[in-house]
Amino acid sequence: MYDLMIIGGGPGGYVAAIRAAQLGLKVACVEGRGALGGTCLNVGCIPSKALLTSSGKYAELSHLAGHGITVDGAALDVAGMMARKDKIVGDLTKGIGFLFKKNGVDLIEGWASIPAAGQVKVGKETFETKSIVIATGSEPTPLPGVDVDEDSVLSSTGALALEAVPEHLVVVGAGVIGLELGQVWARLGARVTVVEYLDRILPGIDGDIAKLGQRALSKRGLKFQLGRALQSIESSDAGLTLTLERVGKDKQETLQADKVLIAIGRRPVTKGLGLEALGVAQDARGFITVDDRFQTSVPGIYAIGDCVPGPMLAHKAEEDGVACVEMLAGQGAHIDYNTVPGVVYTDPEVASVGQTEEALKASGVSYKVGKFSFMVNSRARSSGETDGAVKVLAGEDGKLLGAHICGAHAGDLIAELVLAMVKGATVSEIAATCHAHPAMAEAVKEACLDALGRAIHA
Repeated sequence: MYDLMIIGGGPGGYVAAIRAAQLGLKVACVEGRGALGGTCLNVGCIPSKALLTSSGKYAELSHLAGHGITVDGAALDVAGMMARKDKIVGDLTKGIGFLFKKNGVDLIEGWASIPAAGQVKVGKETFETKSIVIATGSEPTPLPGVDVDEDSVLSSTGALALEAVPEHLVVVGAGVIGLELGQVWARLGARVTVVEYLDRILPGIDGDIAKLGQRALSKRGLKFQLGRALQSIESSDAGLTLTLERVGKDKQETLQADKVLIAIGRRPVTKGLGLEALGVAQDARGFITVDDRFQTSVPGIYAIGDCVPGPMLAHKAEEDGVACVEMLAGQGAHIDYNTVPGVVYTDPEVASVGQTEEALKASGVSYKVGKFSFMVNSRARSSGETDGAVKVLAGEDGKLLGAHICGAHAGDLIAELVLAMVKGATVSEIAATCHAHPAMAEAVKEACLDALGRAIHA
């Protein structure tokens, strides 16, 4: 008999398992993939960042002349790049297995189902447990009428494992995954066209920051066709032909490509668990309905991460997992999803936390805006990373309502503003905090000064 069984060994599941073991619970984690780490580690966050780093170093070679450096004879080895990526994934996966052994977490390999509350079936064996946490994550959302074969029409999984640089890659979807993987292959020499149904990139990101991101990515070779809906993909010996329709207009266009990446979002994975028979409630989009303690509609069964509502982010899943098991162990825990940051690891990076200006306008809340461009930041000028800006949104009391950054190291810079939101710090307090010079973080201070009407360097 286990105290807790967790279904899924991704960021939410494995972190929950380790934390539960630290709290003295007898824990097992069930994973059917054959490798721990879930989508994030195996075919998501980590391999994409490895390829972004490798492709970034290759792309940087073309800009070194401006630094007085000449490079001759540089060559691209896609197989070597992929091998590096695979080794990173393998090492990290083994690391989770080591942490399980260190903390006394039992790993049960296989696909799980839940015959009844208090029971988890894996293969032919049924295990008894006091509580169950579902942490089964998410998968790419399919596009109706489009067959993803991972050869010519790809999901993110296939786009992370190409053996050669495509001549023309069309990315359907201008969200995080599409832009990150699009930039990987654009840096390596592919012609990349991003097709998006909306009239903007990065839905959900503050509009000003998204525009800066699109402008910067356009300078780096990505082509955008916005306000277009994919109607069909036809294959022939000559390659792929995409038929697009202008949204709101009776006009069709075609695109030729040799590879197409479908990146229109993700959906929860719950198939095969037996939730319907158990009476576990799900919403119209397939997310499992939970209360503020992560309990489903069936007592003793909990759910966390991408398969429940909220940001579909690995770090959000980790926070869910820790909070869920701490509450199961009788401790207090709380997560404010408004202070969960999101980062797009393109060049430049885009990072965001809290409310966008569009959301504040729609709600009628009174707010102040502070902005500061990296163009006038000394460190950015020194490193040649001047694209983008910091934008802060503050209430009448000066407390941050949201913060948004487009620029180099935005994913790191946002942490200061996340902490400020969590602790209720005001723009005045951030502005009064000494920031090192020269540093990219000075732009954060200057944006807060601008919200107060007294930026120094703007």
